[in-house]
Amino acid sequence: MARDWEASELLVGMHETEGVGWITIRRVIACGALEGANHRRAMDWREFALSARQAANLAERLTDEKIELAIRKRERAGIKVVTRLDPEYPPLLKHIEDPPWVLYAVGRLELLLRPAIAVVGTRTATAYGKRMAEELSASCAQSGITVVSGLARGIDTSAHIGALGKPGTTIAVLASPVDHPYPSENRGLYREIVDEGLAISESPLGAPLTKAHFYLRNRIIAGLCQGALIVEAGEGSGALITSTHALNYNRDVYIVPGPITSPRSVGVLKLLNDGAKPVLGANDVLTDYVRTLGEWRRANGQPEEAAASGHSNAGKAEELTPEEEALHEWLAEEGARTIDELLAWSGMPAGQLHAALLGLQMKRLVQLLPGSIYEVI
Repeated sequence: MARDWEASELLVGMHETEGVGWITIRRVIACGALEGANHRRAMDWREFALSARQAANLAERLTDEKIELAIRKRERAGIKVVTRLDPEYPPLLKHIEDPPWVLYAVGRLELLLRPAIAVVGTRTATAYGKRMAEELSASCAQSGITVVSGLARGIDTSAHIGALGKPGTTIAVLASPVDHPYPSENRGLYREIVDEGLAISESPLGAPLTKAHFYLRNRIIAGLCQGALIVEAGEGSGALITSTHALNYNRDVYIVPGPITSPRSVGVLKLLNDGAKPVLGANDVLTDYVRTLGEWRRANGQPEEAAASGHSNAGKAEELTPEEEALHEWLAEEGARTIDELLAWSGMPAGQLHAALLGLQMKRLVQLLPGSIYEVI
């Protein structure tokens, strides 16, 4: 007896059908083609203005046997699928011009719904670029922001490494299928990411990797995030494609300034000239995320929620972390202090300090003044 499959599983089948692309799927869905799709014959598919080859391929792929086989293959590999029809699909990504119909995922799907920042850059990064990517990613992830990058060599690798082990953790958006992560030298890092973060790809399992997949991947990186931080990018760097997508999606674009004589600074300095925000420290990014993080925590019942919702300062102080409490007391006694003074006094790692300061800002106990100066409200 034929089964009535969920529409999301039928969408996966369409996505995996040879010769059926993004525009074709949009057209047939608009015509109501998902309803009972796995029971249609090739001649029925021709009603949706498909070619004979497309119709035959869909009729062959959307059978009970083929659908069940694909499900079992994913289950054996520990791979999940998220389609545009599912509640787990990222809201920001859904509203780009050409959102992926299907995402294949390994790891923690809940990260798709967290506030996120893209951290990307050249594959041929300098030691300075790698250090900046790692430190800035660590600070963002420590503050609860998910760091999104592409698992490529260079800046992407450093971004993922910096985020690992932090509350916000990291998402790797692959150009290759998730069952064949690329590049091969990063497979150890890939395993770390899927253990505590998430890896996703638009490419069906076993699909061959082509140059076009890297360009398509960049739109997903930008679409997932509220902002994109570009750390070193020469002229023609793929990271500039990500920044272009981010600008087109009305996202914030940040850059890490580099030497004007360096070829790896050409792209980022052009972005700076075009209006990107220069980042001299993690706080230049984190202050833009205070509201977004607060809204996310309220929506998800995070402990900080009650603290940020307007109780008296005395009530809020009871919910401070030890780091937040120490910083708040010192600022109350000493008055306004710069971020450098706070780093020197506290002895905290930069990421931990920024996380504590962000928490105090969200609880409306501390405010940031021009010049990276903090004072008690």
